[in-house]
Amino acid sequence: MSRQDEISTFLSAAGYGNWSAAPLAGDASARRYQRLTGPEGKSAVLMDWPPEEGGDTAPFARLADYLRDLGVSAPETYAQDHARGLLLIEDLGDALFTSVIAQDPTQERALYEAATDLLVHLHRAPVPELEPLGPRVMAEMTALAFTEYRRAIIGDAGDAARARFEDRFEDILRQSLTGDMVFVHRDFHAQNLLWLPARDGIAKVGVIDFQDAKVGHPVYDLVSLLQDARRDVPAGIELQMINRYIGATGVDEAAFHRAYAVTGVQRNMRILGIFARLSLHFGKPHYIDLIPRVWAHFVRGLNHPALALVAEELLEALPAPSAEVLERLRG
Repeated sequence: MSRQDEISTFLSAAGYGNWSAAPLAGDASARRYQRLTGPEGKSAVLMDWPPEEGGDTAPFARLADYLRDLGVSAPETYAQDHARGLLLIEDLGDALFTSVIAQDPTQERALYEAATDLLVHLHRAPVPELEPLGPRVMAEMTALAFTEYRRAIIGDAGDAARARFEDRFEDILRQSLTGDMVFVHRDFHAQNLLWLPARDGIAKVGVIDFQDAKVGHPVYDLVSLLQDARRDVPAGIELQMINRYIGATGVDEAAFHRAYAVTGVQRNMRILGIFARLSLHFGKPHYIDLIPRVWAHFVRGLNHPALALVAEELLEALPAPSAEVLERLRG
């Protein structure tokens, strides 16, 4: 049976066989999406993520249930066939934060406040059973900056420098990321958040792309939101949202700023590697245009005293994204 036949059979069994389909823009993954529109104008979204391409739709459906139970606007699941990697889910619309802000910049602060308040709400909730983002795991996740980004530019991955950094960075993470763990979306940014003003409270923020969630430090998703690889978040809004979160939760301010800087370095190192890999191995060179912004976040984080032990050596190991470097990364 062809993939299209599998999809047709799935939709017919769910009662959506006569709905029209139009492709939706995807992301950096192998997932594909279609918007289905019924005869009366109602809509739904088909997630197509074949298991043979690494797809596993079950975590998305399970975590969507978890989030909705907390009052969060995650898509409702209408039909599912995890064995074939097919999900039919609620259509939350097209009002991505990025689009809303582009159309009306005066809404930017209000949207970031709503997203920050949603994180506060999530971090007070019971933690689901998920893999932890512990210090060793997070340190090892930075390897992509060496094995993908550096290797593509210099020709070698700097294995000795990488191993030395990971060991030192694990210690820094262990000292910096203390306290209770919470639900971590891991890709909580303006391109994965939708504005739903007709809903109330935290439900005004729609959330997608959470299938890779883990449990980790509360700062992680705030870093993802405010050190966005895809758009410039004004420095004033970044600081206001950090202060808003600290004020709402009562966490120690100095410790939170330290955790924010350290997590920012970890996350942006990983993104450097991911974007290099997407360009060179998956034919998506447009991600290279985002690397200067990611690099700026990375370097700013290294200025925090908590990173003093590794900053100089790390900047020597990883080349700055000059025009020549960016062209090389485009392949």
